[in-house]
Parts: sequence; C-alpha cells; structure tokens
Amino acid sequence: MSVTGDSIRAGAAALILMACLAAPAAAEAPETAPEVEKANAAPAATAREAAPAVPAAETPAPAAATPTPAAAAPTSAAAPQDAAAPAVDPAIAAAISAALDALVAAEVKPSPIGAGDWRAARIAIRAFYAARSFAPVWLDGRAVNLHGQAALVRLQRADEDALDLSGFALPKDLAADATPEQLAAAETELSAAVVAYAMQASGARIIPSHVSSLIGAKPAVADPGAALAAAAAAADPDAALADYNPPQASYRALRDQLSRLRAAAPDEPPPAAAATTAQIPSGPSLGLGMHDLRVPLLRVRLGVATADAATAEVYDLPIAAAVQAFQRANGLPPNGALTPATAAALSGGVAAPALPPKAAASVSPARRAALIVANMEMWRWEPRDMGVERVEINIPEYTLRLMDGDALVHQARVIVGKPDTPTPIFSNELKYVLVNPIWRVPESIVRKEFAPRLAEDPDYLIRRGYQVAEVGGHMMVSQPPGEGNALGHILFMFPNAYAVYLHDTPMRGLFGTARRAYSHGCVRLDQPMRLAELAMGAGWGARLQAMVGTTERTVMLPHRIPIHLEYFTEFVDPSGALQEREDVYGLAGRVADTIARLRQD
Repeated sequence: MSVTGDSIRAGAAALILMACLAAPAAAEAPETAPEVEKANAAPAATAREAAPAVPAAETPAPAAATPTPAAAAPTSAAAPQDAAAPAVDPAIAAAISAALDALVAAEVKPSPIGAGDWRAARIAIRAFYAARSFAPVWLDGRAVNLHGQAALVRLQRADEDALDLSGFALPKDLAADATPEQLAAAETELSAAVVAYAMQASGARIIPSHVSSLIGAKPAVADPGAALAAAAAAADPDAALADYNPPQASYRALRDQLSRLRAAAPDEPPPAAAATTAQIPSGPSLGLGMHDLRVPLLRVRLGVATADAATAEVYDLPIAAAVQAFQRANGLPPNGALTPATAAALSGGVAAPALPPKAAASVSPARRAALIVANMEMWRWEPRDMGVERVEINIPEYTLRLMDGDALVHQARVIVGKPDTPTPIFSNELKYVLVNPIWRVPESIVRKEFAPRLAEDPDYLIRRGYQVAEVGGHMMVSQPPGEGNALGHILFMFPNAYAVYLHDTPMRGLFGTARRAYSHGCVRLDQPMRLAELAMGAGWGARLQAMVGTTERTVMLPHRIPIHLEYFTEFVDPSGALQEREDVYGLAGRVADTIARLRQD
C-alpha cells in the first residue's frame, strides 16, 4: 500500500515521542483479507467464469488450524539506543536544521523513490531530527561513526538489489576542518539515502495497478520516519536496511543470478541474418510496445534499424510502420501488427516453426538483466509473509505449487486467462470447495460469445443443456452440474473482487499444450481432486469422488490456505538454473521499461 503525505504528516507528532526509543516496525503490514466474505455476492463488472452461490456446507473433521500471521515488517537486529536526547553542538544542530529545511523545500526531479511521495518522506526525516534536537546520528565530531559506516556499506551495495541511489552524494572522507554546514550536508544526505533505500526496497518505485488494473498486489512500503528511526536504533544498520528487501528465497536466487550475469564477460553480438530470407517464427500477435524475440528478425527482414541493443526486441513505431507498408503491398489488413498471417507472408507464405519454449539464450544480456530486475521488483509486491502452507500459481509458467515452507508438496499444470481476458494478480485465501458446481455464466460471456450464436440459432443454449431465465430484463444463463460442465467436478473458492476461481475442467487435453492461456480469467487445474485431498486431509479424496453427481455441494476447508496468483517470467529452478518464460501479458516488459525510465529521468 502506498504511503501518503497526509498519513505521514498525521503521524509526525507520534514520531516525535518515539524517534529515540526502541526501533519500531519499519514497514506497513500488508492488508489482510477480511475474516468474513459473502461468497454469493453479486459478481464484479470484471466477472469471469464463475460466481457460484454458497449452499449449506459440509465440513470435514476438525484439523489443527495453521492461520497465516499478518505480514511482518523488517525488524532491526539490535537493541535500542539510549532514549535520552544526546548532547548537541549548537552549531551542528543549527546547520542540520537548515540543511533539512533546504531538503524539504528543494524541487527534486526525478524522485529517488519513483511513484512514492518524496516530499512527505523528507518532512518525516525532518520530524525525526526535530525530535532529537537536530543531533546527528551518523557522525561523531568530524567523522562518520561506526553506525554511519555500517549504513554506508549497505547503501553502497544498493545496486546488488537493483536499487538506484545514484542521485545521492554519499559522504566519504570528511575533511578534518569540515564546516558545520558540510557536516550537516553529509548527515542529511546519508539519512535521505537511508530512507530512499528502505522505500525502494519495499516497493515504492512503482504502483502495481498503474502497470495493469488487474494487478491487485499492494506492496507494504516502509514508512519513512519509522524506517529512519529503525536504522538509527539498530546495532547493525547494514542488516536492518537489507531486511527491507523481499525475504523470499526466490527473490534472493534472482539477485544472485543478476550478480552472475553482470560479472560475466559481454556476449559477442549475434550474427546478422540474411536480409531477404529471414524466417519469422509463429507466435502471438505483436503490437506497439511489446517485446518479443522475433522483433530483431523483423528488423533484418524489413531493413529497420534500432538505436541501441536494449531496444532491439521492442515492437516500436518504425517497425510497425514497416510492417504496415508490407501489409499494404501484399493485400493484408494494414493494421501494423505482426499477425500470424503477416508472419506467414513475411516468411514466403508459410510461417516458420514457433520458437522453442526455452528460447532465453537468444535474449541479449542487457535485456535479460532488465527482465531479472523487473521480476525482482514484482517480488516486492508480494506479502512479506506468504504463509507456511500456501498455494502459489505462477501465470507465465502455467504451474500451481502447494508449498510447505520452502518444501514442494504438490505441483500441477494450470490453464490461465487469454491475453485479452487475463488472470489477475493478487493474494487471497482458499476457504471452501464446491463439488458438482453450477456454472453461472458471466454476463460478459453471454454478451460476447453466446449472443451471436443465439442470433443465428435461438435454441443454441437449450440444446446444449444450459438453463436460461430472464431476471430484471437481463438474460441469466447457467449450466447445471454434469460431465460437460465448464467448471468440471470441483471448484476451489477464494471470494474476490475479480470473480476468478480455481477449478476442474472437462477439456483436459489442453493441459498437454505448452502455452496454456485459454481461459476467460479463471484458473483451470489439472489433478484437482489431489489438491483437494491435500487441502482437506487424508481420506477426503475418496469422499469427494463419492460426492460427484448432479447436486452442488459445499465443503469447508478445515483451515484457510493462502493462495497467491503471481507473475514471474524469470525464476530459478531447484537445480539453480535461471528459467525464462514468455511474457504472456507483457507485464514484465512494462515493469522493465518503467524502471529504465526512472533511471533515465
């Protein structure tokens, strides 16, 4: 969640009382799902494949509950400093006060915390120092003290976590005859960098919903005053600051891969393809701003240059114009997009074979690094505490995992939303399952898919077993339980604003395909009864199978299980190898481009 200027100013008075006491929590706890939700609430405007009602529930035998604790803020590894205000050199205090006034008043562009409120953060920094009579934290006399040196160690290594403190002039060796103003400037700059580090590391740079309205994840951005107080009170400011980065092992693995990639020697430039014979592999349609491995081939085929290697894979305006000209010359719809028909025409009438799923080796090192950084940033949006027992669904990987800590309990294939009906990204809790679910068809599907067929065949739905009713002038369509039901035999419920769920499917053959983006937004699951048995407890697999029939039944889980719908195109597998998956919704590319713009501004 974002930290607003009003919330920071409202807390300034409380901050004055606590700044020199024990280190407070250094970041906001993320929002938790409400304890009670009505699963039969009306679906949202973005309703997807199911919004079933909740009939009387059948409850499994009681099991030991393992509730998920609220996400914890990073904690300092140290005992607090003396609460008494330190003795203050009046000249130094006056200089620090003036330096902070200048810091607050300055027009800073670009903001060192991206989308975060840097002015509000600077006001919080000043409030922290006012509470200690403007005594320095990081300096003793005319030198950076051990506390400051420990903070500098972490700040100087910010780039290891893909953070950017290049806008700060971090103090190095202070002159023996440094003036109070020079000392105050060093003190103030170090504190500002500490706050910027904590806020960047906890996800302040990008507002996820600005990347896509279907990203519901909200990072727990550090409160600037509390972060500064925590670092000042920590025995080890280096470790205290490092803790603002995501705690998950998957994040650390990506950070290590980034370090290895940066340390490796630059790759040789790829050999140029023949200008008139380059084959364009099959793949999804491309439009402006999208990234794809086929774009460099298009540039060669159409003779379109690029300004630098970092943008070679971007489907930009020059390449779109060249494609549009080719389409006009060859009798194709001149929309400027690389459609399958256009790719086939560019390849001599027959589209080249699709790129293999693991085509990561053709990505330039610069672009690979940018995508790793983007995925590290998206880890900052996840809850700090994701739960010990939890379900994780990685959309670009088309995979579900049931985890127990870092141990994999169960893994299964999934089918996710098409690019034009994407699966949203958020966290919630599995609460119950429906056996023999009724599919209450969302109005959007009725309007877009059923209405054209009904215009040609008024009995289309009735002949296929759907039930149709008119309620308040609206046509309501449902599909009763059965072998052909779109939700299959079981539906896992985690009521949410997007009206998307996890469910079985009668179209099991689709699990054998590599690119499994076919749904309207819900997640279709292979081996659903196995997941249900693991979630419900031993013996429930057979009991659930025995329930399969034509009557919808509700079974409550013995305890709620956190579920996380994630989007990671870059990840490290159990063998330690970096894996890359297609950016099926283009989100990783957008995040990478946003971070690049922040660095260039």
